[in-house]
Amino acid sequence: MRFPEKFLWGGATAANQCEGAYNEDGKGLSIQDVLPKGFKLITDEPTADNLKLKGIDYYHRFKEDIRLFAEMGFKVYRFSIAWSRIYPTGEEEQPNEAGLRFYDEVIDECLKYGIEPLVTISHYETPLALAKKYNGWADRRLIDLYVKYCRTLFERYKKKVKYWITFNEINSIIHQPFMSGAILTPKEQLTQQDLYQAIHHELVASARAVKLAHELMPQAMIGCMILAVTIYPLTPNPDDIIEVMKLERNTYLFADVQVRGEYPAYAKRIFEENDIHLNITNQDKEDLKNVVDFVSFSYYSSNCASADPTKGEPTGSNMTTNLKRNPYSKVSEWGWQIDPQGLRYTLNRFYDRYQKPLFIVENGLGANDELIMQADGSYTVEDDYRIQYMNDHLIQVSEAIKDGVDVLGYTAWGCIDLVSCSTAEMKKRYGFIYVDLDNDGIGSMQRYKKKSFDWYKNVIATNGESLIE
Repeated sequence: MRFPEKFLWGGATAANQCEGAYNEDGKGLSIQDVLPKGFKLITDEPTADNLKLKGIDYYHRFKEDIRLFAEMGFKVYRFSIAWSRIYPTGEEEQPNEAGLRFYDEVIDECLKYGIEPLVTISHYETPLALAKKYNGWADRRLIDLYVKYCRTLFERYKKKVKYWITFNEINSIIHQPFMSGAILTPKEQLTQQDLYQAIHHELVASARAVKLAHELMPQAMIGCMILAVTIYPLTPNPDDIIEVMKLERNTYLFADVQVRGEYPAYAKRIFEENDIHLNITNQDKEDLKNVVDFVSFSYYSSNCASADPTKGEPTGSNMTTNLKRNPYSKVSEWGWQIDPQGLRYTLNRFYDRYQKPLFIVENGLGANDELIMQADGSYTVEDDYRIQYMNDHLIQVSEAIKDGVDVLGYTAWGCIDLVSCSTAEMKKRYGFIYVDLDNDGIGSMQRYKKKSFDWYKNVIATNGESLIE
């Protein structure tokens, strides 16, 4: 068998990219509601050109969507809970019952079909009020507010949800301090001291959430999530090797703390050389000892790095502007390197380092799909390019499993088309299900099965035996 018998096949979405209904049923504003162009904060109020405000209307159509996920055979569905649906400003004494009821219904709909919910507690959705009042995670007070939010979720859903993730791509705060950490200080003005203090606050919050989860839900598993920035040396030059080692630590630092329960030795040099003096209390040190049960991560591509910035061709992606293109890799429409073997490499690297179960919770291909009419009058998308991408990556997952890596499951990113995080547009589609909505927010919202829908359904039904090497 290519995959373990209980391998968790499924898909993933994020509340801010699919739900819409940004101001319904008591929901407060989140930081995503003021990011109409992707990463860059344009205004501190919602604007009509922000597609995320309407999403794909999942808030009103989730039953239809989950039914389609069940038709594909999903064993698990990863989704996030919008913090500002539960605590609109993050500081209310009591949670918003309407928000809790919505996720009651989402979870119950999953369980009706035998789909395990995998809940991301914070997926780039910090309440905007906490950014404005406290400068987001730069302020220690967010720790207690986050833990209070976690307690509300754990007590409400402890009998129904077995799998939890504390923060989505927690290391992305280095690259996008506002979107990831709700820090309003402009990136170019943000000091390393303030950035890493905010990082510390998130790491402590994650550890305290793990402790609370283990107390309230001893049968549950709670993990961290890492943005896997997989980097190869551009050349065998030792300078390039060392450069990659340094860059990789931007990724490993976050997992090291959450898996090992303390800062790694190399962090001392990073902090000294950048004049960083963290405020770490004795209680923080005790909290950090509460380590995660699994490591989840996103993987889309790999890149190269060189100690000499004049060497190599830029990637062409807005996600990796400081990295270089690999001349041996193909490239997607959005400049992302396509490297299936990089996923096997990443799985092995994480498992060699941590010996913890791994969960691939984001992987997929963003493409400008074309909806076409078939001979019988129905509509579909001939997305063979997506099928090829996912087939090749899943083959490499099976190779990693043969290598001895413990892989819990795989949730394809954007299993239904949703609004892009990095560009806030609809034309960059990832789903097995096409949503009729364009970049101008025009469309019927009708759902259509792409060719990849039946392909993935077959992969799940055969537990990967249908994959082609």
